[in-house]
Amino acid sequence: MLTSSLRRFLAPHLRDYGMLLSLVAIMGFFQVLTDGTLLQPLNLTNLFLQNSYIVVMALGMLLVIVAGHIDLSVGSVCGFVGALAAVLMVDMEWPVLPAMVACLAAGAVIGAVQGAFVAWLKIPSFIVTLAGMLVFKGLALALLRGQSIGPFPDSFQGLASGFLPDLGDGEGHLTSLAVGLGGVALLTLRELLARRKATALGAAGEPLPLFLLRLVAQGAALGALVWLLASYKGLPNVLLLMTVLIGVFVFVTRRTTLGRRIYALGGNERAARLSGIPTEKLTLLCFINMGVMAALAGLVFAARLNTATPKAGLGFELDVIAACFIGGASASGGVGKVTGAVIGAFVMGVMNNGMSILGIGIEWQQVIKGVVLLAAVVFDVYNRRKG
Repeated sequence: MLTSSLRRFLAPHLRDYGMLLSLVAIMGFFQVLTDGTLLQPLNLTNLFLQNSYIVVMALGMLLVIVAGHIDLSVGSVCGFVGALAAVLMVDMEWPVLPAMVACLAAGAVIGAVQGAFVAWLKIPSFIVTLAGMLVFKGLALALLRGQSIGPFPDSFQGLASGFLPDLGDGEGHLTSLAVGLGGVALLTLRELLARRKATALGAAGEPLPLFLLRLVAQGAALGALVWLLASYKGLPNVLLLMTVLIGVFVFVTRRTTLGRRIYALGGNERAARLSGIPTEKLTLLCFINMGVMAALAGLVFAARLNTATPKAGLGFELDVIAACFIGGASASGGVGKVTGAVIGAFVMGVMNNGMSILGIGIEWQQVIKGVVLLAAVVFDVYNRRKG
C-alpha cells in the first residue's frame, strides 16, 4: 500500500523531484571528475557569485513565461543598466543609493513600455522584446561610447563581492554559520508546520516517509553548504539577496491572489479575462517586474566586474530562458515553479563551472547546454501528452 501511494504521488511530481535529483547527480559527476574541486569552499562561493544575476533574472522570467510570454531583451537591459550605473556613479559622481534607485526605476520603465506594447497593442512579446534587445544593446554602447567605465565605489562593489560581516573574533565566520544554520532550522520548522496544517485539513498529499526523507536530505545538504561557505569567507551578500528574493517570489506565486491570476492568465487568457481578471494589467505587471529584475541583475553584474563594458549581458537571455525551461516551466504558459527555475539556473551554473574546471572549450559547452535544454523541453512535451 505504501509503494502504491508513493507511486501515485510521484507520478504527477516526477518533474520536480527529477530536476532536483538531476542537479545532485550533475554535482556528483563533476565533483568526481574535478577531483573534489567543485565543492571546495572557494569554488562554491564563486559558483554563487557567477550565477547570482542569472538566478535573479530567472525569477522575473519565470512569471513572464508562466503568463504565456517571453522576454528576449533581458541581457541587453542588464548591460544597459550596468552602463547607466557607471555613468551615474563614475562619470557624474552620484551617491551609490540614489544611483541604484534610478537604475531600478529605469528597469521598471523599460518593462512598462515593452509590457504596454504586448498587453494593449497585442504585439507578440517575441517581436517586442527582440526589438528591445537591439535597442538597449545600442543604447548601452552609446552610454559607454564604446569603452569600459570603472571602477565603481567600494560600497557598490560590496553588493556582489561582499560578505556578511563576522561579529566574532574567532575563525570560521561564526556569524555566517549561525545565520545560515538558523535559516535552515526555520525552513525545516516551516515545512513541519505546513505538513501538520495540511494533515489536519486532510490535504497532505506527500507520503510521510518521502516527506521525512526529503526534509532530512534538504536540511543536511543546506547545512553542509552553510558550513562550507562559513569555512571560507562566510555568506556572500548576493546569496542573502537571492534567498530573500526567492522567498518573496515563492510566497507571491503560492500564497497570493496575484500569483494564482498569473497562472490562470498563462493557462487560458480568454477564460481568465471572462472570469474578471484584468489580463492587460497583469501582463504589464509581469514585464515591469522583469525589467526591475533585469536592472537588479545588471547592478550585481557590474558590481562584480567593477566596471561596465559594452559586451555586458551578451547572451544572458539564453541562460535565463534555459534555466526556466530546464526547471519545468512550460513554453505554452501556465506551468512553472520558482524553485524549479532556481534549480534550472544552478544546473546551468554547475555545468558551466564544472566544464570550465575541466578545460572543456566554450564551443562544446554551448553544444552540451543546448542538448540539455532540448532534452528538458522534450521531457515537458512528453509529460503533457502523456497526461
